[in-house]
Amino acid sequence: MNVGHGQLACTGCHRAAPGTVRQQVQAGTRFLLGLRETPVDFGFRKVENGDCNACHERPFDRHPVFRFNEPRFAEARKVIAPQQCVSCHREHAGRRVTVQPEYCRHCHGELHVKNDPLDVSHATLVRESLWLSCLGCHDFHGNHLMKSPTRLADAISSLRVGRYFQGDASPYPRQLRMPARQERGDH
Repeated sequence: MNVGHGQLACTGCHRAAPGTVRQQVQAGTRFLLGLRETPVDFGFRKVENGDCNACHERPFDRHPVFRFNEPRFAEARKVIAPQQCVSCHREHAGRRVTVQPEYCRHCHGELHVKNDPLDVSHATLVRESLWLSCLGCHDFHGNHLMKSPTRLADAISSLRVGRYFQGDASPYPRQLRMPARQERGDH
């Protein structure tokens, strides 16, 4: 399980697929033969964003997955599929984040910050491909209550952010805008 999910029951995310096993096999066969337009789930249905949002829905998310369905993110969708939670948070990997932080470049490669408050401009960081520095000042989803530093030297180190992705303690402030829900009975 990924960090933070160790106490969850499997059925907290995995729900039985509709139909009997026989119906699932029949529908799957029809799909493979081209007699059905959509594939079917066998045993358990595919875990989707809604399953993640049942516990992690955040109304103030800076990067909500639905936003990446906008036409301007078409190229990013082809490369990193940011519209799917599992693109960055693949479960059963034992880590918090399973994608490399360089993913920022897919949407922010042409970033220009008006009245840039940082002592090393964002334009310089982008030009020099210093993508690992992004999460030293910015929490990707914006869930941690924090003020971004104005000096790059005051940012959280890339090493600490990387260790957090792997499962270490959070380098971000403890206070959250929206903690994960725990009231679902199947956790």
